[in-house]
Amino acid sequence: MTTDFRPLSDPLRALAGQHCRAGAAKLSVTDVKSHLTNLPGWAESAGRLTKTYAFANFHETIGFVNALAWIANREDHHPDLTVSYNRCVVAWSTHDAGGITQNDVVCAAKTESLFA
Repeated sequence: MTTDFRPLSDPLRALAGQHCRAGAAKLSVTDVKSHLTNLPGWAESAGRLTKTYAFANFHETIGFVNALAWIANREDHHPDLTVSYNRCVVAWSTHDAGGITQNDVVCAAKTESLFA
C-alpha cells in the first residue's frame, strides 16, 4: 500500500491533537471499527491497529521511522515496527490492556499526521 499524502480530515486531526493517557481501557470491537473509519488504510489485526507504509527508498523509510520514534517517545507509547528497504509496517496496541486502546487510535492518527 502506498501512502497518498492527503491532508488530515477534521476527525483525524482531532484524534491527532490528543495525548495518550495512563491506564487507558481496551476499546470494544464497535469502537475500534468506528475509529477505523477515520484512519484511512488502517486495519485491525490480531488485536492491533496496523498499516503498511511504502516509500521510494531506504532513506525515506528510515526518515519515517525516525519521525515516528520521536512521536512515540513524546507520547510514551511505542509501536511494533517491521522495517525493510522501502516499507514499514506499523502496529499499535497496548500490552497492559490486552488490545487496542484510545492511545493506539491517537498514535495511529499521529502517524498519519506525518504526511499532512
